[in-house]
Amino acid sequence: MDGTALDTLREALRGEVIGPQDERYDEARSVYNAMVDKRPAAIVWAADASDVRATVRYARETGVPFGVCGGGHSGAALGLVDGGLTLDLSAGLRWVHVDPAAGTALVGGGAQLGDLDHEAHGFGLGVPAGVMSTTGVGGLTLGGGHGHLTRKYGLTVDSLLAADVVLADGSLVTASADEHPELFWALRGGGGNFGVATSFTFRLHPVDTVGLAVTVWEPEHIGEVARWYREFLPAAPRDLNGFFATLSIAPGPPFPEELHGKKMCGVVWCYTGDNPDEDRLTEVFAAVNEAAPPAFHFATPIPYPGIQAMFDELIPKGLQWYWRGDFFDRITDESVDVHAAYLDGMPTELSTMHLYPVDGAAHDVGADDTAWAYRDAVWSGVIAGIGKEPAEAEAVTRWAKDYWEAVHPQSMGGAYVNFIGADESQERVRATYRDHYDRLAKIKGSYDPDNFFRATQDIQPAT
Repeated sequence: MDGTALDTLREALRGEVIGPQDERYDEARSVYNAMVDKRPAAIVWAADASDVRATVRYARETGVPFGVCGGGHSGAALGLVDGGLTLDLSAGLRWVHVDPAAGTALVGGGAQLGDLDHEAHGFGLGVPAGVMSTTGVGGLTLGGGHGHLTRKYGLTVDSLLAADVVLADGSLVTASADEHPELFWALRGGGGNFGVATSFTFRLHPVDTVGLAVTVWEPEHIGEVARWYREFLPAAPRDLNGFFATLSIAPGPPFPEELHGKKMCGVVWCYTGDNPDEDRLTEVFAAVNEAAPPAFHFATPIPYPGIQAMFDELIPKGLQWYWRGDFFDRITDESVDVHAAYLDGMPTELSTMHLYPVDGAAHDVGADDTAWAYRDAVWSGVIAGIGKEPAEAEAVTRWAKDYWEAVHPQSMGGAYVNFIGADESQERVRATYRDHYDRLAKIKGSYDPDNFFRATQDIQPAT
């Protein structure tokens, strides 16, 4: 794309078109994962849905490779296309409008969870989505979406009522249960394969002050804790969510100084029941002593946006990331042995493993009701190798890959699509969608027969 081509695109848009010669180019091409260093021919900061339509048409007509960034995390950073055109939604489409009377939120495709949490919290409402406020609403939703509220309110896509989508021909459609129902089915877990979602309409749920708790145990107790956790949480009331983790203790409050930097296993809890005051939280979390004596336990009431933002400063934009994931229907003794070994060999203080619960209300939805193909999963696991410096990239990548290869035989075969690495195979995408893949491929063939939207965890269009 030469200067003339960029000028042609600029004339068609209200937003900015940034090329390699522009001062803001390095800023525009930077993504959450600093391990990714790609150089698009141009980056479009779209101002509105019309800019999105014009950019899609331009890329389609010129044949330039095309990708979409929603402004969140995307560990694989697939939307940043070397030598191609990247459409960034985070500048002009980062907005949220809440209708408290209807109990809905209209959310721009470039918004982050913190934007949604902030607006909805003013009305005592929220959407089950993620565990970090800097996560992009668009990518998380299209992948299915899970977080602190999943056991109580289901996956993010279970609260999705409609989405406005720019298709490969540049047209704009609304997908819902009544309009383009097959596309709507595919959007609920099928990733960015079908178009550019410029807005989402969500059903909101009551959530205000919640109970945050963090419990950590010495690493020698990981077997006892994991075996207790695998029985305790699925049987617990849906008001209680907690993800299991292996981690190094962050150097700061609420942790005491003597634990800083120590490798531990633990659970991060979110309680959404009534009156989460200190007395109630003491009662709710008394069970943590059943596993083994905790090295540290902390519980406090907190506004829901607070629990969503608690990791933001710990893992900001600009770190070295490599992650892989899997679904699990059980935590086997064999997998616990793997977790113990790789906790001991964790290469950096930020590297971690999480097992997010995807049971409770997520199991109330039928197996074929959405593109999310693992309604029988109980946990969505992610192994994240994270380093602060480029020199740590090789070590965290090797650790995460070796860890995944060791624990994968204990999994269900597929993974949350947002946890699939950029270097994983097409077979992994098929495994993630199970027998939904053929239906998704047929829908792809209807809406994007030329596979224009292929800078994703790609679903090949059926011919």
